[in-house]
Amino acid sequence: MRTIFSLSFIALVAACTPNPNQEEKQAVSVNQVETIAADSTKATYLSKDYLMGKFDPSTHEDFSKIASQYTEKADIYMRKDAYEAFVQMAEHAKRDGITFEIVSATRPFQYQKGIWERKWNGQTKVSGQDLSQTMPGFHQRALKILEYSSMPGTSRHHWGTDIDLNHLENDYFESGQGLKEYEWLVEHAASYGFCQVYSEKGVDRPHGYNLEKWHWSYLPVAGKLTEFAQTNMNNSDIFGFDGDSTTDSIDILQKYILGINPNCN
Repeated sequence: MRTIFSLSFIALVAACTPNPNQEEKQAVSVNQVETIAADSTKATYLSKDYLMGKFDPSTHEDFSKIASQYTEKADIYMRKDAYEAFVQMAEHAKRDGITFEIVSATRPFQYQKGIWERKWNGQTKVSGQDLSQTMPGFHQRALKILEYSSMPGTSRHHWGTDIDLNHLENDYFESGQGLKEYEWLVEHAASYGFCQVYSEKGVDRPHGYNLEKWHWSYLPVAGKLTEFAQTNMNNSDIFGFDGDSTTDSIDILQKYILGINPNCN
């Protein structure tokens, strides 16, 4: 991105502010996001190791521990700029009767490796299956896990910019309180820099992870990391875990790392 916000992101902000009574409040929020993003213009985080989660967020100077009022987990972290934007968004939501809880945030390479390999080797069932038994072929097994779980080194959760909110099932967000929460995010999240990266798959997004209504990404930083991945990474950079021989046949870079909601670029 040549500017902090691409034209597509500005368009997304505009699309998400239909209520004229919110225009003044949201204009202030956009200015806050721009200020936070401006502090990151040096982009010292743009490296392959950072992109692949090969660092410890608990000791990284750009990261903060998430306060207990926003999560039930004891030790999870976000980038300070993304966290500040989230807190502003959460406080706005609270005034509207909506509560957001961060279910998952930064996951380093080794953490993601554990998730992936437990599914790969059958310790964790996937759709009720031990994939090491039901899918002996590596390519198909990897594709099955990739419906919702990232390969180590490819997850946006490595970056400290992405969060899972409130629930990890799409059905929760389709009725009742979950629907109210999702509708609030659709209307307001862009004002704070957040975008739903895993939208419904279709013509505009033919590849990548399935729909995740809970997963929101802080674009002022994540957008730069997406661009860095596109211009500096190859499938061969992703290795060091069971099943890593499939990265090229799957084309993990183009179809998964870059296979996101086009409005989030």
